[in-house]
Amino acid sequence: MARDPLRFLPDLVQDSNKELRMDGCGGRAYTKLLSSERPVPMASLSKNAVIHAPPDPVFAYVSDPSKFPEWLPSMVEVRNVLGAGAGQQYEWTYKMAGMLLRGQSTVVEYTPNQRVVLQSIGSIGSDWTFTVEPHEAGALLRIEVEYSVPVPVLGRLAERLALSRDAREFAVGFDNLKEALEG
Repeated sequence: MARDPLRFLPDLVQDSNKELRMDGCGGRAYTKLLSSERPVPMASLSKNAVIHAPPDPVFAYVSDPSKFPEWLPSMVEVRNVLGAGAGQQYEWTYKMAGMLLRGQSTVVEYTPNQRVVLQSIGSIGSDWTFTVEPHEAGALLRIEVEYSVPVPVLGRLAERLALSRDAREFAVGFDNLKEALEG
């Protein structure tokens, strides 16, 4: 049974000058607006790598939110995981620029052993897409993420530093995945 990905919204938007607007194809794209009505900047990262392991266990590992803190350096905690596949929900704590940010994610698209799309709301809004395909050497893993940078919280200078650090940590996360899955 699919759950409402916005069920946590009242807890997240406590200031009447803020609004979370869902737009785009299938509700996947969204923009968090502030009182100035200027969209929060969106950043994107993507990387693919050949993992020397069969595709099914690779997909099982990367699509399991309880495993995220094992390989994603800034993911402090994942808790309250409910359900499996499309509609799965969980809460998370992520560290950015020394600040703990909290939110919730919902699996909005799920094709077993191939593709999972997560939509997150909270201190950082994001869309994560994990795709696993068979490859002659094992599995081809592609991870794409688009996320909002909480500029009002971080400030413009910290925004640039956070983006640079996120790119480095994303690369480290891929190295961690390869080590966990190939080791």
